Amino acid sequence: MRLLSIIFALLALAACITEDVPDNTRRGNFDALWRTLDEHYCFFPLKADEYGLDWDEVYSRYAPAISEGMTNEQLFEVCGKMLAELRDGHVNLYAAHNVARYGAWFDDFPTNFSDSLLRIYLGRTEDYRLAATLRYRVLDGNIGYVRCPTFESAIGSGNIGEVMRYLAACDGLIVDVRSNSGGLLTAAQDLAGIFVNEPTTGAYISHKTGRGHEALSAPQPITIEPFAGLRWQKPAVILTNRRTYSAANSFVMFCKGLPQVTILGDRTGGGAGLPFSSELPNGWSVRFSASPMYDRAMHLTEAGIDPDIRCDITSDDYRSGRDTMLERARQLLRAAASGQ
Repeated sequence: MRLLSIIFALLALAACITEDVPDNTRRGNFDALWRTLDEHYCFFPLKADEYGLDWDEVYSRYAPAISEGMTNEQLFEVCGKMLAELRDGHVNLYAAHNVARYGAWFDDFPTNFSDSLLRIYLGRTEDYRLAATLRYRVLDGNIGYVRCPTFESAIGSGNIGEVMRYLAACDGLIVDVRSNSGGLLTAAQDLAGIFVNEPTTGAYISHKTGRGHEALSAPQPITIEPFAGLRWQKPAVILTNRRTYSAANSFVMFCKGLPQVTILGDRTGGGAGLPFSSELPNGWSVRFSASPMYDRAMHLTEAGIDPDIRCDITSDDYRSGRDTMLERARQLLRAAASGQ
């Protein structure tokens, strides 16, 4: 009798597990996608406050479009449009034929960055130095310039140390993270470490604790550790645009408010949540933010960070080969060096 009870219990458990696994059907994949976001996405309260997002209403609106006779491309299109309701550049659906992504966070704004202009300031390949992903040189007026195009890989303390040693005699420093779409949060922390002389709280982070939209842990501090070698003590300007995103957005968040740092340019693109990935029954994968980050004042920066000084590249300057934002940064740093 005891053996039969155990068998029935195991069968019941197996049935429960089976019920939780979505079917590899059009409906099963659609439902799995909606439910995965419903249980793990971290910005539903923010989106509801910003523009009235109702995730249940979104399901009701898109679900009628799903049928078992639709093609993979049609299913993907419906799913992609549903995800775009979140207005989040970190939300992506990956299939073999395409990636669903939301780009209005930068498409609707000026680029404020040009490779052609960058080449004018950096010069030829032999005119600037390269340390890991960092390109750097001394500009006219004794202003150090560091171009950081990505945080996709670790920079390394040795590389940062060489950059700091080479630029140490400069009167000011420009760190250009325009169009840096992010990467490793640790790389952003490491670079921010050149601006602090003691462990400094750079931000806070929470994690999902349950399936509810507001089931989040108490925020925990993200600490910026001082770089172990030479650190920057003089005025610095960080250049930003709308494509400054994800870990690069976090870098700006870590640095904004530090006494010697000025943020100049356009509002960053945001993306202040650590991504989480999952897979649908048909093999498509979905990536989205699951852990929100807050600045030192406990404000979410998912929608971006305003610069201290707003500046755009003007059409006239672009035609004449001048980067308005970079020139404004040089002007500020020269004025600071001369005590003006």
